[in-house]
Amino acid sequence: MQNKIILASKSKVRKEILDKHNIECDVEPSNVDEEAVKIAMIKDKATPEIISKNLAELKANKISMNKPGKIVLGADSVIDLEGELISKPESRNEAFLILKKLNAKSHNLISSVCISKNGTMMWNYTDKANLTMKKFSDKELKEYLDKISDENLYAYNVYQIESEGRNLFSNISGDEDTIMGLPIKKIKEYLETIR
Repeated sequence: MQNKIILASKSKVRKEILDKHNIECDVEPSNVDEEAVKIAMIKDKATPEIISKNLAELKANKISMNKPGKIVLGADSVIDLEGELISKPESRNEAFLILKKLNAKSHNLISSVCISKNGTMMWNYTDKANLTMKKFSDKELKEYLDKISDENLYAYNVYQIESEGRNLFSNISGDEDTIMGLPIKKIKEYLETIR
């Protein structure tokens, strides 16, 4: 395996996970129009899991087409609330409405990863974690959002599981790296096979 891979994502958390596991990478965001893809796929009745998988593959393939011979990692995470796809918020008000929707309910967080080379997928993996949110008043949800910077709010869904967000949940089952957007154990296992 080449020493360096390319991460087709601008997610700081994903980069930090790779760094922590000594996987050298260059960052090259794919700039895929995720919303347009999601809208089209929802019209075709695609499940949140299929949408997540397709977006991860689309991101990896787009960058790897222009990087001959390089290993490119694409990733995508979505929230699946009883079959409804919940995307990252684009405003504080939207973040509040998402939290209200998740309030006192269980949802799945789905993270998909794809490794591509020369514009073709070589490997992909999808994992799910289940999170049950405690019941909060509107005031408590607003107070929680007030603690989160704009940069963090728009970068990683509406909760930061690695910090303040943990307190939102009564139950979390699943891999923490999956929740943070990169199921690193499986990625490392695959990278080992192509050394």
